[in-house]
Amino acid sequence: MGASSSFVLAVLTLHSVSAMAGCSAVDLPAAQPSHRRLLQDTNLAAHSEATIPVPAAARVPSEGSGSFPASSSRRWGHHPKPKEVAPPAATGGSPHPPSKSHYLLTSMRWLYLIVLPAAGLLLLAGIASWLLPCRKSAVATIGPWKTGLSGQLQKAFVTGVPKLQRSELERACEDFSNIITSYPHYTVYKGTLSSGVEIAVVSTMITSSKEWSEHSESCFRKKIDTLSRVNHKNFINLLGFCEEEEPFTRMLVLEYAPNGTLYESLHAEDFEHIGWRGRMRVIMGLAYCIQHMHELNPPVAHPDLQSSSILLSEDGAAKIVDMSVWHEVISKGKTPTNGELDTHHEQVSAALAGNVYSFGVLLLEIISGKLPDPAHERSLVSMALECINNGDRSLVSLLDPMLNDHKEDELAVIGKVIHACIQSDPRNRPSMREITARLREAIGISPVAATPRLSPLWWAELEVLSAAEAG
Repeated sequence: MGASSSFVLAVLTLHSVSAMAGCSAVDLPAAQPSHRRLLQDTNLAAHSEATIPVPAAARVPSEGSGSFPASSSRRWGHHPKPKEVAPPAATGGSPHPPSKSHYLLTSMRWLYLIVLPAAGLLLLAGIASWLLPCRKSAVATIGPWKTGLSGQLQKAFVTGVPKLQRSELERACEDFSNIITSYPHYTVYKGTLSSGVEIAVVSTMITSSKEWSEHSESCFRKKIDTLSRVNHKNFINLLGFCEEEEPFTRMLVLEYAPNGTLYESLHAEDFEHIGWRGRMRVIMGLAYCIQHMHELNPPVAHPDLQSSSILLSEDGAAKIVDMSVWHEVISKGKTPTNGELDTHHEQVSAALAGNVYSFGVLLLEIISGKLPDPAHERSLVSMALECINNGDRSLVSLLDPMLNDHKEDELAVIGKVIHACIQSDPRNRPSMREITARLREAIGISPVAATPRLSPLWWAELEVLSAAEAG
């Protein structure tokens, strides 16, 4: 039933109950004379018994005698049946009909046992059916943002990305003295929450609101929305943001990946060497994450997919990071024209195809250990195409000499995928879904196996949410 009809029905039921109770209260005094007459007739009958001999078997204690006090019977709602005692022949009496008080007490018993509970249930049903649509409506109007990874906290984060205070991040980052790295447009700090979970805090180098344009603010807001929608375990997920005017602050709070970038692991001498199986796990983690991004609605293309944009977790899993917003906020923004808006779909398709090409270059870099320098005359892509044209489709000649444990069948499939990804015509490149399916069939690493095994993100989310609610 509807909320309004249930509520009206409950009110009418309570009104009827009140009317019954009122009528009973009015009729109660009128029942007293009948009760007195009943006692007088009983005394008269007792007197007759005393004067007229009655057999012992017929003498039954009547209500009001010492064995069955009348007050006790009425107190517990017990009404004994009328005793079938033969009336004296001299009086010609007959059994007395039930009194008005008897009907009143019976009616009150039904009132307490059935009517009032039923009215209460109807009232509760009416209130519940009235509140439920309101609750559904409130949930439907909540923002669509969901945080990444942990299903335990997705309900807690439905209201949006947590906004944090600068003072909280300042304490976590030791007065912003714990700098991981610094670039011309942004600085990355390492922070530690009170639970011991490590986070990365990325701040713009802009220190004055006069240098922060409306275009900068628009880029910052759009990037928060984009990052919050990715929601994948092979992505550096957004935990919160900070914006304050005095001192001027624009910061993003992200997951922390302790093992540096893929670029450093492949090319820096002081980083630990990654074996064949570890590289295959990185490849599959990238493939699953990029496919997920491309299949969002609307799809998300990474603006700068390269080995320096891929971080490694504590157990060597790949985690893609997007820092492009800090370059975008200082760019010269312009309002799109009608023609540019008409080609938006084409721009998105080109960006997705560009990610496929970049993924092919990443595969080359991962299996060869060589830098993909496109400005060099002998770039990595040109060498790969040369090998393929010479019949070396598995690209064995480009294989990193440190990879002694590689598998020929897996390398052959990777070579074919690379060739498909670096096609000069974007229309001839496969989708990430097709690429991921081919790689998974050959390499055999599932999405679960490609993700970090030990992730403290859930605790980081919980603490960030608590801090945001407290603020």
